[in-house]
Amino acid sequence: MIVPKPLPEEGEVVLIKINKVMPFGAYCTLTEYNIDAYLPIAEVAAGWIKNIHEFIKEGQSDVAKVIFVDPEKRAVDISLKKVSTKEKKDKLAEYGLEKRSEQLFRQALKKAGIADDKAVIQKLATAFATYTELINAAYNKDQKIEKLLGSTLASALYEIAEKNIKPKIYEVSYKLELSARNGQANIDTIKQVLGQLEKLGISVIYEGAPHYLLKTKAETYPKAESVIKSGENLLSSHKHQLNYTLTKV
Repeated sequence: MIVPKPLPEEGEVVLIKINKVMPFGAYCTLTEYNIDAYLPIAEVAAGWIKNIHEFIKEGQSDVAKVIFVDPEKRAVDISLKKVSTKEKKDKLAEYGLEKRSEQLFRQALKKAGIADDKAVIQKLATAFATYTELINAAYNKDQKIEKLLGSTLASALYEIAEKNIKPKIYEVSYKLELSARNGQANIDTIKQVLGQLEKLGISVIYEGAPHYLLKTKAETYPKAESVIKSGENLLSSHKHQLNYTLTKV
């Protein structure tokens, strides 16, 4: 986070470091907030826990879920057992990406010759919640970065983002069953249609007549789906000659 929130929210998945393990719980630090939290023994793992030390250790880093927040006392309780495998995986990936994005931001500061980042961060916080959001905006050359930071630092961010960010590519796949209604002319139409599908940007993989696998890639999922939709419209325009079914994989 560019400027961390003072407290997490109930239900939020957070990174923790276990500082001291007691018989009935553990005192932890929330890595992204740098505040303390308490992990009750009942929230360490499912089932009966006879010895808490068999489940957690001092110095251990982990992913937890916030289950209680008292803003006045700045008290936070957390749970390990309420975190799903997917939530843990996603949180670790998100944190890794955020740290990488912060490193790229620091590189841009150095390139622009800026030593003190306090004023810069204050400006960024008005428009971006995370470094990841900032770097993605820089990759897309969002002009509000230049308005906030000036041309020198904005240019450095644009350049570093372009060199280091690989856009995510979405792939969609469909099974196509395609056959001619009758006659050699319609078989020739199949060959023509398959060629036209490829010109649309759809990869056609032959799996043994009448079965084909259609694949396409794009920078967004809706765009990839729209390419397949164009292919379906092409097939539909030949429905008087061809039989086809299209099924998403």
